[in-house]
Amino acid sequence: MKLVRFKQQGEAKIGKLVDGMVIEFPGLPGGASMRALLASYATLKPQLEAQAGPGVPLDRVHLLAPIDDPQKFLAIGMNYQAHADEAAAAGIPIPTSQLWFNKQVSCITGPYDDIDLPVVSSQLDYEAEMAVVIGKACRHVKESEARAVIAGYMVTNDVTVRDWQRRSPTYTLGKSFDTHGPLGPWLTTDDEIADPHALEMVLTVNGEERQRDKTSGMIYNIFQQIAYLTTVMTLLPGDVLATGTPAGVGIAHGKFLRAGDVVRVEVFGLGAIENKVRPEQR
Repeated sequence: MKLVRFKQQGEAKIGKLVDGMVIEFPGLPGGASMRALLASYATLKPQLEAQAGPGVPLDRVHLLAPIDDPQKFLAIGMNYQAHADEAAAAGIPIPTSQLWFNKQVSCITGPYDDIDLPVVSSQLDYEAEMAVVIGKACRHVKESEARAVIAGYMVTNDVTVRDWQRRSPTYTLGKSFDTHGPLGPWLTTDDEIADPHALEMVLTVNGEERQRDKTSGMIYNIFQQIAYLTTVMTLLPGDVLATGTPAGVGIAHGKFLRAGDVVRVEVFGLGAIENKVRPEQR
């Protein structure tokens, strides 16, 4: 299924996308919380699959971030070899193990909402990524069993303020400005994707291609990422993992984002998000 959160007549709702129509799931115990839905997904799945239309055309609703309340939003750095190589060329050491950092959940925004150009920086950058969503509480997961804890996949842009990233060894500040975590356009459940490591992604700025690669280009695959993280912590339903970006980020070419730019990220099979850069309002 393609699970969506959307706003209609001022009210946030959850449903599914079927043939261009959004079919609402009425009466969910968690309301419009996708995290709550995922916690009960195994029980609810037959009911959700059977939910019938008529539905509302997709272009008549405002899509929200599929998950707006995860307990964790984690991202891995330099996880595509070509990106690691371009970072090394800029004098940034290639990590010898998985490099994880937090994006604070307050940065999450919708798949077509504007993203802010901060007043305090002109070094606004983009990073096309596939996001993995956890579906079950899990700890000490074996790599061979990791797929069983995945709820599904989304598209994300790990928007980054580069000078603020450098100010903190944890990367957190530069990765967590409000609006710098667009997610969507929907959550594609794992059973819809034959191989999450065989998807192509592309990012454009104002129609100009900046990034293109396949998820097979990851240094550490999704299952290795989950095994590594759950050595340390319990992952919970709704937790979001951004799995790394390919080569072509703006800082590598001196092409930072400016007000008015439109950034589009597509992961084939998962959909596309598109966000316009606006000056921050204070």
